[in-house]
Amino acid sequence: MKIPKSLLIDPEKNSVYGAFAVAVSIWAFSYSVIFGQVLILAYYAVWLPLILVDYRRFLRRLSSAWLPLLFAAYVCFSVFWSQAPGVTARTSIQYFSHIACAYVAARTVSVRTLTIGALVGIFVVLIYSLKVGNYSEDVLDGTVNFVGAFASKNQIGFVGSLGIYFCFVFLAFYRRGRLSLILAVPVVLLSAYVLVVSHSATSMASIPAVLALVALLAMSKLLSRRYRRVIFLIGAGLLVVTAFVALNLGLMDFVLALFGKDSTLTGRTYLWAQGWNAVQKSPILGVGYAAYWVQGFAEAERLWNEFYITNRTGFHFHNTYIEALVELGFVGATLVSLIMLRTLYGHVSAVIFRTWQADSVILVGVMVLLLIRSFVEVEILNPYIMGSFLMYFSFFKLARLPVTRTRWSQALEPAEAARGAADWPRHAGRPAAAGPS
Repeated sequence: MKIPKSLLIDPEKNSVYGAFAVAVSIWAFSYSVIFGQVLILAYYAVWLPLILVDYRRFLRRLSSAWLPLLFAAYVCFSVFWSQAPGVTARTSIQYFSHIACAYVAARTVSVRTLTIGALVGIFVVLIYSLKVGNYSEDVLDGTVNFVGAFASKNQIGFVGSLGIYFCFVFLAFYRRGRLSLILAVPVVLLSAYVLVVSHSATSMASIPAVLALVALLAMSKLLSRRYRRVIFLIGAGLLVVTAFVALNLGLMDFVLALFGKDSTLTGRTYLWAQGWNAVQKSPILGVGYAAYWVQGFAEAERLWNEFYITNRTGFHFHNTYIEALVELGFVGATLVSLIMLRTLYGHVSAVIFRTWQADSVILVGVMVLLLIRSFVEVEILNPYIMGSFLMYFSFFKLARLPVTRTRWSQALEPAEAARGAADWPRHAGRPAAAGPS
């Protein structure tokens, strides 16, 4: 039996396979440490063979991916100055292939299919973690936190926050009848429960802000592009001023206290200082990709000992930019920052300055969540991590953002609503007619 190509690579027709592939990917990102190489091979198996189905599809507009490809090449070339060339060579190839999988996913899977697949994968991942039911004591602050089958509370907290986020956007933009609601409710309840019992302050603090932002961007469809631009510029200015005032008035310590944290962020500020000291030794190129946290190296062993990391693996500086500076220098840190900023700006500009699209709203939320977490976690620099997959998926989606029809499009477009629901699809994707654009 011959399977039509469209069922595998056409974003309009491959929702079943695409959702399955995303779910497999999330399982691999979460538990490859437990189940080993079999999950990594499954991750590659659901994405890379699609290139053979229609290789021309992936060669079109390949030039739009020049920035991630440049960064991936730089990561690979860091083997020539790495202090641990064997580790750098292996890990850089893994990272390059990870980016390739995200590229294939972005060219073959719609944002709607990504959302559905993420919900399925996250639900299975959290069910397994509840079954394992492990708790871990944080020796720095003395708390006992639920970690499930993960290595830390922040990892499972991130999965829980993603579960809440994708449930929210699924119900807001893609819901089709009561069945969608019935299927989403268990995921959001389970995600919320795991988020609470994990006591991950980063996840609990970031997800409300991201959901509020997505709601505002969704409602911005009521406005013409001219008013969207004005409100966006005013809002961005107010946000900067508010952040500056909050820092100077000590409100940050108050917010941290609400989540049981002090001004040191449970030792993170000390760790950042140690990372900055390491940067001074090789500020331009760094010590090599993945070449700092290597067993047998004096500085890594010292920090593992100070932070009670007995297995001497899976640790980092809890800041994406410091981690990038240490491993890849100012060159690498600049490149990865440009990727994140280009992705975020691209989707924000699609919503604010061009035709409103639900897909861009959803990916803006994903990128803001990753941006917030990037200051206290490292989730976009490693292969086989959900954060890096979502960032590169979002970047590659900038190459082509199809206009999608959603429930919000009907509910929030005044001009189409006036003509009646049956008349709406003919006008999907047009800006509101409340004012000139």
